[in-house]
Amino acid sequence: MRSFRATLMTSPGLARLPQADPRFPKLKQQLFTARYVNPGNFAIGLAIPTERPTQTPKQQLPTRFRSKKGSGSGSGEKSAPKHRFTMASLRGTQQPELSKKLFKIIKSENHAIGAYEAAARERVGIAQQLSEWGEATEDETISEISDKLGVLLAEIAEQEDIYAQALEEYRGVLKQIRNTESSVQPSRDHKTKVSDEIAKLKYKEPQSTKIVQLEQELVRAEAQSLVAEAQLSNITRQKFKEAYDHHFAATIERAEKQIILAKHARRLLNLVDDTPIVPGDVHPPFAEVEAARQVLTDAEDDLRHYQLDVEPIHSNAGNLGVGAMPGAPVPGAGAGETSGAPVPESTTYESTVRSESPIGVQYDKAGSAPYPLEEADRVERQQQEVPRQEVSNVA
Repeated sequence: MRSFRATLMTSPGLARLPQADPRFPKLKQQLFTARYVNPGNFAIGLAIPTERPTQTPKQQLPTRFRSKKGSGSGSGEKSAPKHRFTMASLRGTQQPELSKKLFKIIKSENHAIGAYEAAARERVGIAQQLSEWGEATEDETISEISDKLGVLLAEIAEQEDIYAQALEEYRGVLKQIRNTESSVQPSRDHKTKVSDEIAKLKYKEPQSTKIVQLEQELVRAEAQSLVAEAQLSNITRQKFKEAYDHHFAATIERAEKQIILAKHARRLLNLVDDTPIVPGDVHPPFAEVEAARQVLTDAEDDLRHYQLDVEPIHSNAGNLGVGAMPGAPVPGAGAGETSGAPVPESTTYESTVRSESPIGVQYDKAGSAPYPLEEADRVERQQQEVPRQEVSNVA
């Protein structure tokens, strides 16, 4: 009988054994002896698993996940703050597809306005701290000048707050465009839905009598959609110019006023005598008190007499009537009469009156729904945009 060793040596399974590195003959011999000659002592002698299949070690989680998992074990590490669900985020998901992008712009502008307001509050606090520090130095010159600089810095912060208020008006004009987009989306969806239903019926039931009804409904939907699209186009162009007229004019006003204040602040710095002294000497008493007060008076006068001088934004939207349609008659007016109030040819941002330009006053229905069906058919027949005879039967 062949020995166990001879059987192992001639076993065809040895051809599949992994070959040990020839540089380590002792390790190769130990592995062979432990596995095939004395398998019972294999686990004791070499601390290597026996015939059990080797298990793949579990992959460790990334550091950020392990830190989150162990945060509750008293490690003191706090996980990153999660996004909190708010009503504002819910409104964003429910916006019509047509107005989603403008909704994001308006929302982002709201965050920017909050940042400007926060910066203004911080600047006021810094101005107060500067004045208190100057008094604590017990230097008459520094105390006097820092107090006056604090006044100018606080006024610069006030201009930042006024700028934030102007941006709120700019956002309000953008909202009119957004509301109009939201009101136009249903008419688009209805038109698409009717067209899809007609296509399905023509494919499945070409002889169905419902096709005629749907085609008539499609004519009405197209008439309503044409009026709504014209309304959207007119309002978008008009309010777009008006909104950014407010925005850029307010930016120019803030910049120019802050430039005025900064120039007067530099005048105050020239009143500080920084001539070096030797130990034992003292600076002469501050003799520019009246000059410092005059700087504040000049700054106040410059702000009071400031006038914004910008290039006017010209507008041709003066002939818009009710419903943002050109020359649409006003309800109650005689035949052939249109909107009677004259409209300026241009509109500019007014720094003293925080209100919309005259162009924006004439039409205050940007957020209203499109025309009713009868009104849509009437305007459609007048403009002859759809050369179909069915439009005259719409009631």
